[in-house]
Amino acid sequence: MFSKVLIANRGEIAVRIIRACRELGISTVAVYSEADREALHTELADEAICIGPAKAADSYLNVQQILSAAVITKAEAIHPGFGFLSENSRFAAMCEEINVTFIGPTSETIDAMGNKINARQLMNEADVPVIPGSDGEVSDVEEALAIAEKIGYPVMLKAAAGGGGKGIRKVLSKEELPQHFASAQQEAKAAFGNDAMYLEKIIYPARHIEVQILGDAFGKVLHLGERDCSLQRNNQKVLEESPSVVISEKKRQELGAAAVRAAKAVNYRNAGTIEFLMDESGDFYFMEMNTRIQVEHPITEMVTGIDLVKKQIEIAANEPLELEQEDIRLSGHAIECRINAENPAFNFAPSPGTINNLFLPSGGLGIRVDSGMYSGYTIPPYYDSMIAKVIVHGDNRFEALMKMQRALGELVTEGVMTNAEFQMDLISHPQVIAGDYTTAFLQETFLPNWTPEQ
Repeated sequence: MFSKVLIANRGEIAVRIIRACRELGISTVAVYSEADREALHTELADEAICIGPAKAADSYLNVQQILSAAVITKAEAIHPGFGFLSENSRFAAMCEEINVTFIGPTSETIDAMGNKINARQLMNEADVPVIPGSDGEVSDVEEALAIAEKIGYPVMLKAAAGGGGKGIRKVLSKEELPQHFASAQQEAKAAFGNDAMYLEKIIYPARHIEVQILGDAFGKVLHLGERDCSLQRNNQKVLEESPSVVISEKKRQELGAAAVRAAKAVNYRNAGTIEFLMDESGDFYFMEMNTRIQVEHPITEMVTGIDLVKKQIEIAANEPLELEQEDIRLSGHAIECRINAENPAFNFAPSPGTINNLFLPSGGLGIRVDSGMYSGYTIPPYYDSMIAKVIVHGDNRFEALMKMQRALGELVTEGVMTNAEFQMDLISHPQVIAGDYTTAFLQETFLPNWTPEQ
């Protein structure tokens, strides 16, 4: 096992990793930008080192500075968390070159699954169903028009190197396609330095279902059930739950088996997520693989009792998975609400500022809050607006829903606006309570009829 781990991230995920390391007896190194000098993760870690100015490109995305910090502090491993460098194959390879363990899959695996076109081809070979679409990169508008005509509208244009909702466009007709193709390419080029595009049939209406997997260095791959991430705004997840109310035990085993085949096809090692879309008839299709820990990983931890971050560290240290697939049982129901510093009344505009008074509803059985906040903390305007995750677990879904309503009602963040009231209204909607929603629900049903408090 490692004696020291550097966390190449910030905010709640950095705090989460530091706590897991401490429970494993591992000392930690936090890195921080000048804007995060007083962030909670810098206070909790055993050591903290500044890696640059506020701008992410000069700090949390600065590979040289992070690797230098690892060398200076004699860290044996780096945990990238999610976002930033977590799916950067070059960073993973450079860690390997300087004999620092990257807590995640190999750079080759990240490359293989990071390119969505290549991932589709690999999944086809592994007998994992993929969404009907282009066989490879779509070179120009004319080719895109021809493929769309063949598979039928509506279609989705996607960036081959994409993620986080970037470089994605919904196209309803051939008249819209040329304009959307150009704008998606431009956005993909700016976000990923790669403007390669591919095209898929839109599965609509659909459920966004993802399967958590763990793979060790000895070829064992396990799945840990599914998460339903269908409540989304602008292709960004808002609320997640596990298990999904629309997945039968038989379907769960089918999804899990497909996810394991997908992971084994790329010799996957560490924690990862296979994302699927499921249509009204229950057929599911591979979308992408996330080669990192997910924001919503806590709900899987709550229903399985397995600490995924600790497993990540143990696997990276070449420890075998001692669990067998039959050991993994889903117990009860878990829900996560993402709390963002934003103002829903003004199109969810970011709301940085100083938290004058804070109360986190972490009391009571089955309630957990992952956060980097504290009273007096100033939320900087430079990074993602997510400041906390409220996670609940109940014996059943109704109990979990009631616990979430209670927890959101207790949350206090004076000094900044948050989406807590929006989340309360969402979790209280009759269709959400009934589990009757798809990826279209939030944008097309909930928001048009929602009146936020001013």
